[in-house]
Amino acid sequence: MKKKIFVVDDDPDITNSVKWVMEYLSPEKYVVICIENGNKCLELLQANQIPDLILLDIMMPGMSGWMLSDRLRENPSWNNIPIIFLTARRDEFAQDAGKPLSKDYITKPFDIHDLKTRIEKVLKESILDVQCFS
Repeated sequence: MKKKIFVVDDDPDITNSVKWVMEYLSPEKYVVICIENGNKCLELLQANQIPDLILLDIMMPGMSGWMLSDRLRENPSWNNIPIIFLTARRDEFAQDAGKPLSKDYITKPFDIHDLKTRIEKVLKESILDVQCFS
């Protein structure tokens, strides 16, 4: 079964790059859904489209990544979805705040192959977490 990844970022170059690397290099493993803002992500979640992982930008118009992260944690159906922040925020405050809220914190610009490796690591860890608690 393919792993579903939401990429929530207002920059189509980012979302399309992630989609390309994950689906092109491993077409049998991943389906990537590109989402341009936090509200659209919530709409999909409310429609019971639940991903295996969310790659989340912090700085977006409307609903920021911080706000979306809060909404995910508030909902019992969504609070176990692993989040990786993918952001241009390199400041210490953002990193200190983001690391406990996510499984990884990656700054832009990023190496696409490193990103793929880190996504795969988080997905593998989330499978192990589920097996440990079942």
